[in-house]
Amino acid sequence: MEDCEIIRLYFERNEEAIRKTEEKYGAYAFKTAENILGDSGKAEECLNSALLGVWNSVPPNEPNNLKVYLAKISRNLAIGMLEKENAKKRGGNCVFEAEELSEFLPSKENVEESYDAKELGESINSFVSKLPEKERKIFIRRYFFFENPKIIGGKFGFSENRVSVILHRTRKKLKKHLEKEGFF
Repeated sequence: MEDCEIIRLYFERNEEAIRKTEEKYGAYAFKTAENILGDSGKAEECLNSALLGVWNSVPPNEPNNLKVYLAKISRNLAIGMLEKENAKKRGGNCVFEAEELSEFLPSKENVEESYDAKELGESINSFVSKLPEKERKIFIRRYFFFENPKIIGGKFGFSENRVSVILHRTRKKLKKHLEKEGFF
């Protein structure tokens, strides 16, 4: 079933839409959450919540890409679950960020003082969209889907070390881009 047909089912409030979405993209959204959480039980919980999230948001939203839409909801739920878990363990508010990116991204206070988070996101999206295809895919797999460099390397036929070097160079380029955009 095509995405447009599934989305039509959501607009008709037909519960079959949830089943069709899970059949077509459930494994992808599950893997997205599992990469972040490292726990299949919690990933399953995120998938179920993500499917409910799609049900509650379509309509009024009409996603162009249902696969990415579901994966993004699943990812955000998994990150939220991880943050909540870490906050309980540490007794405070813990914000999850990939360590590799947090070393040079502006602090939240700095972002809030000079730019709002939406502008930072737009700047990063602009940067990523201009990367060569393989570099872009590796960057997204690492920092959006939180895949391990060894797994990424296997998908591209690269060694883990080569993936790490590509990511390191891309982070340096991103830092220069953000400096040029005035985020530092």
